[in-house]
Amino acid sequence: MKIKSFLAKPYASYIHSKLRKGMMAANAHQQAILQYLIKYGSRTEFGKEHDLAAVKNYEDFKKAVPVRDYESFSSYIEKIKNGGQNILWKGRPIYFAKTSGTTSGVKYIPISKESIPNHIEGARNALLCYMAESGKTDFANGKMIFLSGSPELERLGGIPTGRLSGIVNHYIPRYLRGNQLPSYETNCIEDWEVKLDKIVQETMKENMTLISGIPPWVQMYFDWLSERSEGKKIKEIFPNLQVIVHGGVNFEPYKAKLLDSLGGEVDMIETFPASEGFFAFQDMPGGEGLLLNTDAGMFYEFVPADEINDENPTRLQLSEVQVGVNYALIVSTDAGLWAYNIGDTVRFLSTEPYRLVVTGRVKHYISAFGEHVIGEEVEHAITMASAEFNSRIIEFTVAPAINVSEGLPYHEWFIEFENPPADAEQFATSLNNHLKEKNIYYEDLISGHILQPLKIRPMKRNAFIEYMRSVGKLGGQNKVPRLSNDRKIADALEPWVAG
Repeated sequence: MKIKSFLAKPYASYIHSKLRKGMMAANAHQQAILQYLIKYGSRTEFGKEHDLAAVKNYEDFKKAVPVRDYESFSSYIEKIKNGGQNILWKGRPIYFAKTSGTTSGVKYIPISKESIPNHIEGARNALLCYMAESGKTDFANGKMIFLSGSPELERLGGIPTGRLSGIVNHYIPRYLRGNQLPSYETNCIEDWEVKLDKIVQETMKENMTLISGIPPWVQMYFDWLSERSEGKKIKEIFPNLQVIVHGGVNFEPYKAKLLDSLGGEVDMIETFPASEGFFAFQDMPGGEGLLLNTDAGMFYEFVPADEINDENPTRLQLSEVQVGVNYALIVSTDAGLWAYNIGDTVRFLSTEPYRLVVTGRVKHYISAFGEHVIGEEVEHAITMASAEFNSRIIEFTVAPAINVSEGLPYHEWFIEFENPPADAEQFATSLNNHLKEKNIYYEDLISGHILQPLKIRPMKRNAFIEYMRSVGKLGGQNKVPRLSNDRKIADALEPWVAG
């Protein structure tokens, strides 16, 4: 046994035991965190405006601080960008995590010196629980690849700013730096295909034991490895590969292909990270559900998903949730987020301990590749393109094309035109450009050659009427979803695609 795996065993056992005790004290931890947030938050500009000093308990908190989205925080973020101190949290953030927004475009999520350990320790604890539960520690001796964004950061208002994965890359423990791949120089490459080519070169002959990344990026890496090794399966190339850590998008659409590419047994660990915090992780190998991270500077609230757009929705703290209900996840954090709707929905599988599954987004969306494209963005893009080409649209919907026969995956737009554009190819280019302008993730995926530009499938006249009739939803308040994260609607529309 080598030294790293040897030393990892007792440490994993210690952390695992600590987490097990914490499971039973989840509600006590949440109450303590609420008081901690109120104590320091009351001294900030936000806290004074909302009279947090007068808040004594959760009922007071709900009355003082309404649920809000990023747009409601934007004025505070602007003050921080302009040099403001003690605006949402004490001092100034040490980072901004740059992520995709809704009507605001790009979002800048503050990360404080108090909150950064949550992002680091959440991922660490997922691996340590895996070690303790499975008894497998050998992967600590091999090479580990973290498919992430560039660790090179820009500055916004003097604050280092970049993708969360790039920020976290700076906090990989020193004792793991020798195990980490790809190299820093390769990780800084922006073009995904160039970067991936270098990653393949750097890892092909190495003893890879752990791979971490979102499923589509991992699959693309596997495809390139296979092509460069005359069709070998991944377990033939990396016989000691032991574990894959994944999160960020729904794993199910990729599972079958990933398992086929592997050609052998590899353990999987699912995580639930976000720019706002590291919320949950799979603490039991092969077990269903993710353990909620209840003692990490985050106070959770839960709104029944069907009430999230109500003026006064029901708000529940952790002790009040029920198994089987779909909730919108609301967080307050020691980075300065207050009753913040992160846009994700969850459903609890158990409350002793609190384990959940991520059920989707509050609104219809596409995030098959991590792009988080929402309805407002596609509606804006098609409105702008239609105006440019004097075209009129009757109805449309968008779905991801993941397992394509040739080339890269793409977004597939099913459009019923009343007045089609004279130049369909130029119309598609315009549509693609307008979507890139609204969504930085989509732009990154296109420019990084992870996705190819969108494709349009013109529909027959009355196609969507016939489709809604076929599923028993014609008339009333029923609407065709603008976006789907799977192929269910897209495949059902095939009979009405124009020749």
